[in-house]
Amino acid sequence: MDGLLSKENREWRERVRALAEKAVRPVAARYDRAQEYPWEIQKALAKEGIFKVWIPEEYGGAGGERILNLCIVVEELSRACGGVGVLFAVNALGSFPIILGGTGAQKEKWLPKLAAGETLIAYCLSEKGSGSDAASMRCRARRDGNEYVIDGEKKWTTNGQAANLYTVFAVTDPKSKSRRISGILVEKGTPGFTFSKIEDKMGIRCVPVVESHFRNCRVPADHVLGGLEGYGFRHAMATLDIARPGVAAQAVGLAQGALEWALVYTSRRKQFGQRIIDFQAVQHMLADMATKVEAARQLVYAAARAADRGLDNLTRLSAMCKLYATDVAMEVTTNAVQLFGGYGYMRDYPIEKYMRDAKITQIYEGTNQVQRLVISRNLMKEATLLAELLDPYLPKETQYVLDEGPTPPEAAAAFSVPAVSVPAIKTLYQ
Repeated sequence: MDGLLSKENREWRERVRALAEKAVRPVAARYDRAQEYPWEIQKALAKEGIFKVWIPEEYGGAGGERILNLCIVVEELSRACGGVGVLFAVNALGSFPIILGGTGAQKEKWLPKLAAGETLIAYCLSEKGSGSDAASMRCRARRDGNEYVIDGEKKWTTNGQAANLYTVFAVTDPKSKSRRISGILVEKGTPGFTFSKIEDKMGIRCVPVVESHFRNCRVPADHVLGGLEGYGFRHAMATLDIARPGVAAQAVGLAQGALEWALVYTSRRKQFGQRIIDFQAVQHMLADMATKVEAARQLVYAAARAADRGLDNLTRLSAMCKLYATDVAMEVTTNAVQLFGGYGYMRDYPIEKYMRDAKITQIYEGTNQVQRLVISRNLMKEATLLAELLDPYLPKETQYVLDEGPTPPEAAAAFSVPAVSVPAIKTLYQ
C-alpha cells in the first residue's frame, strides 16, 4: 500500500526495516530467553536517530506526521521482535504527557534528551488495585514547601530500571472528584524511589516490567506536570488516546511478522507429496490472515492520522484500532503456530514467540473489554444525534391494553367493537 503513504512515511519504514533486520532479528530469541534489556539495540536506535520520530521538531524531534511515523516505526520493529517494539514505544507513552501538558521549561529540559535517546522514560499509572480503574489509584503526593512528597507504589512499570525518568501519577487532592490526580516527573536515583519485583513475563521479555516504590520520595515542586495540580487524570487519558495506535501498530507488526513466517514455512513444508501451501484449506487460512492484517493496518494508520490532525473522533478511532489490531494479532499469530504444526510449539522455532508477545497487546494500555466500552459509549452519543435525523422515518406503533373506565373511540375502532361493549383500553406503547 505504498501509494497511501507519503515519501516521509516510506523513508521511515525503509530505514527502520533495514535496522530491524540487521540489529533486532538476529538477537531477538537470545534476549527473549535471557529476559535481558538489549542495550545494543537501544544504542543502535539512538545512533540512527529513531527516537526523534514522535518528538516535536522544536525540541530536537523529526516533526512531520509524528504519530503515523511512530506507528510505522513500531510496526517494523515488532515485525522482527514484539519486545523491541514495546521497548521503543513505551518511551513515547512516557513522554506524551510532557508533550501534551508539560510546561515550557519541562519540555526544554527533557524532550531533546528523549529525542537523542540519551534519556529513557517510563509511565507509572497502574497499581495492584487500579488497572482499568485508574482513577481509583492510591499512590499519594502531598505538597511540603517547595517539594512534593510521594508515598505509594506502582505496578507493571514497563521500562522500569532501564529508564532515567518516570511520569508518575499520584493523588494530590483526595477530596476532589475531578482534580484528584496529578502527574509528577521523577528521576531515577531520587531518594525514596526504588524498584522491587521484576516480573517474569510470558512475552515481551526483553523489556523490563517492574514494581516501583515511593517512600518519602521528595521531588521539586516544579516537577509537577504542567506546573499545576489536578490535571493528571486528564493528561493520562489524553496520553492513552494518542498512544493506543502505537500499541495497535505493535500488534500489526507482530501479525505481519507471523504471517511472513507462515508463508515461508508452508511453502517449504511438504505433506502427502505436496507443499502444505498448495492445500486449499491452508490457502484460505493465509488469505484470511493477510486480509485482517491489512484491515488492521489501515485502521491504525487512520487513527494515527487523526491524532496528528487533532480530530474530534480520536478517542473512538484510537479505541477501535487498539481493539481490532490486537485481536487480529492474537488470531493471526495463533493460526501461524497452527500452520507450523508441532514445530510451531517448539522454542527453537521462531513462531511461538510471536504468539506470546501478541497476548499482552490485548491487555495493556486499556484492555480490549475497556476499548469496547469506550467505543459503545461513543456510539450511544452518536445515536442521540442521529435520532433527530432518522426518527421521522420510523413507523410509529401503538398498543392498547384493557383497563377500567370509558373506552376511547379510537381504541374501540382498533379492536373492531362498539365502544360500550369492552372495558376501557389505554395506550401501553407509542
